[in-house]
Amino acid sequence: QVQLVESGGGLVQPGGSLRLSCRTSGFNLDYYGVGWFRQAPGKEREGVAWISSNDDSTSYADSVKDRFSVSRDNFKNTAYLQMNNLKPEDTAIYFCAAGFIRAAAWYMPEEYDLWGQGAQVTVSS
Repeated sequence: QVQLVESGGGLVQPGGSLRLSCRTSGFNLDYYGVGWFRQAPGKEREGVAWISSNDDSTSYADSVKDRFSVSRDNFKNTAYLQMNNLKPEDTAIYFCAAGFIRAAAWYMPEEYDLWGQGAQVTVSS
């Protein structure tokens, strides 16, 4: 059974940090690019970060560049999103997704075949 399960979300104060994990099973993550997306209430799902299948390329949305970092551990079938200096506008449900992604289209949700259920991240004082 194919599964992607996010964890590590929660409530954090502005300026704080969280690390999201995306644990996968039922398929070989080695061959898949992994994207992180987020969706705030009333807004469209937006691409946050992406890492290529062979870990040699990453991309970030301008809004999170220099604050977020994406990584993966294929031995653990897990991808990560380290989020630093969090801001209230980062509040959203965060999703991980996997697919055979064209690098130029990493931010497009329709490029991905497999999705997790999401993890809530709330940044508030």
